[in-house]
Amino acid sequence: MSSPSAPPSGKAASRRLVTVVVLVPVLAALALWAFAWPAARTAPRDLPLGVAGPASAVTQVERQLSAHDGAFEVHRYPDEPAARDAIEDRDVYGAVVVTPQGPRLLTASAASPAVAQLLQQAVAGQAAAGQAAAGGTRVETVDVVPAPEKDPRGAALTSSVLPLALAGMAAGAAVTLLGLRGLGAVGALVGTAAVIGVIAAALAHSWLGVITGDWWAEAGVFALMSLAVSAAVAGFAALIGPAGIGLMAATVMLIGNPFSGAASAPRMLPEPVGTIGQWLPPGAGTTLLRSVSFFDGAAAVGPALTLTWWAALGLGAVLLGARLKASAPTREPAETRRPAPVG
Repeated sequence: MSSPSAPPSGKAASRRLVTVVVLVPVLAALALWAFAWPAARTAPRDLPLGVAGPASAVTQVERQLSAHDGAFEVHRYPDEPAARDAIEDRDVYGAVVVTPQGPRLLTASAASPAVAQLLQQAVAGQAAAGQAAAGGTRVETVDVVPAPEKDPRGAALTSSVLPLALAGMAAGAAVTLLGLRGLGAVGALVGTAAVIGVIAAALAHSWLGVITGDWWAEAGVFALMSLAVSAAVAGFAALIGPAGIGLMAATVMLIGNPFSGAASAPRMLPEPVGTIGQWLPPGAGTTLLRSVSFFDGAAAVGPALTLTWWAALGLGAVLLGARLKASAPTREPAETRRPAPVG
């Protein structure tokens, strides 16, 4: 009988070598595709954009926007205040307001600096060209909901997605590898997420000043995002074993993170990438954080429910896995069994 520590046979070693040589490049190619392809195909796709003003002028603007085939989803509003309300409610990313002095572009760099810049180039640029041909003036651009002064390009907020995802994965893996089960595991996951939320809000809001909403609401978003990831990792591991850690980590890192639209917007990614990204914790967490921090919670229900769904299912899987293991019959190894005494 061979020792458990004996080196693998020649065939087994060859199979393992082939597995490593094939699997690692495949994973590298998958990671490169997941991160590079959406970034290389970033462009507006049915991006919600408002148009306000007199009916005849609005029709002309819509005709100009239709030249960008499939780029914009146009919403009509009667006047500028209605268009501003739509931007603040996160119904649209911006609006073109037709006035007697010429068109005015309304943007919201807090929703996405990349989209605000795109609108200035595509919409304002086209309108300016038309005005110049007609002897008009330069198009005025108004940032209705500006990004914070300390993070005008949204780089800090975008950079917070990956660390929070990593923290969630680390918490879920630690709970699993330390052998915590049932209510103990749930308590550890919830407590860790709460601490992560407080620390993240202290760094991003109090120290860096890159988010400007209600402090406790932002801490709650950070905590919920972390819990959604950590609970999913621990839940998968509780049901299918340690392989669940790798499976969920790959889902978050190779799909959730690049498909989140954090650097641009979900409507700027190829379909169905943008939609899939909003079903996963990184994308839902980024959208919820923007809503809570810059828009007084507008359009926060959807992403909040997505994160809650992930957290609830993950914690439920942790409890279910503990119950299944507790109810499974324990079998004593044959080597340790002792024969019953005779007589």
